[in-house]
Amino acid sequence: MVSKLLRRALLLAVGASALVLAACGGGSVASQFTPTRVVAFGDAMADLGQNGRRYTINDGSVGNWTEVVALSYLLNVTPTTTGGFSYATGNARVVAKPDAAGNSATRTVSEQIDAFLATNKPTITDLVLIHGGTSDVIVQGQAVLAGTQTEDAAVAAVEQAGRDLAAQVRRMVDAGANHVVVVGSYNLGRSVWAFETKQAALLQRLSGRFNDNLLVQLVDLGGSALYVDPALYFNLVTSSPSSYGITNVTNTICTSVDPGPGIGTGVGQVNSNLCTGETLAVGSDRNSWLFADRVYPTPRGQQMFGEYATNRIRDRW
Repeated sequence: MVSKLLRRALLLAVGASALVLAACGGGSVASQFTPTRVVAFGDAMADLGQNGRRYTINDGSVGNWTEVVALSYLLNVTPTTTGGFSYATGNARVVAKPDAAGNSATRTVSEQIDAFLATNKPTITDLVLIHGGTSDVIVQGQAVLAGTQTEDAAVAAVEQAGRDLAAQVRRMVDAGANHVVVVGSYNLGRSVWAFETKQAALLQRLSGRFNDNLLVQLVDLGGSALYVDPALYFNLVTSSPSSYGITNVTNTICTSVDPGPGIGTGVGQVNSNLCTGETLAVGSDRNSWLFADRVYPTPRGQQMFGEYATNRIRDRW
């Protein structure tokens, strides 16, 4: 059923894109939208440093895709802990608790949106970025690997999480947001975690089912929501890394081992939230490695995806 609905969703998306192109006259789109504020929600993939550190190499570089998008419009976006409008928090799940690391205090994506709407209202000149799913896939994948969850039960859980993320997008649109960028989970079957555990098929299935169910629920929001596909992008990079100036897609450049649960893929694993320019693999080039830890990209990986997202946004709006 999902595959049939997904095909319908994609056909509708293509149709909506064609209407946009026709309205602008031909095959080129001149971007007319100039946001005045960027508001972001999500998990570690979008976390700008809620606890003072990001989930990448913390070396002071532009190391998050949401920041790349904001800077392309000459805007700043900073975490709420410093007074900004990025609510994204590492390990956050869409609606479920505890988070990927077992912390029940972490605000879910839903709770992040609650916090924003409690004191703010989106405007027609806001660019809203919503990125979720990675932590939900991690939780379910790790449960299968630990033998505490069946694969079918894990699939059902991520499918529901995908639908839940779509509901959060709808909340923002219903509240008045006209330009909402939605990003699901990249294909964790291409992550270092998958490579090290030899569980690429499982993690690809979980990531794909999350995204499929998210997309199906977004088909009627084409006028206000744009899906930017991280699975497509990171599949391309990991399939042909040299084309992107990347030489290593199977190892973690960071050496910052966390004795605790870290990012949720097991205790005693590298956690990029603890990573600095001083905790890198000897002789490594931070600009040619894709992954900082088992799941999250280096600043270069984040920058590349941010550039891809920016191009998609400008093509659309």
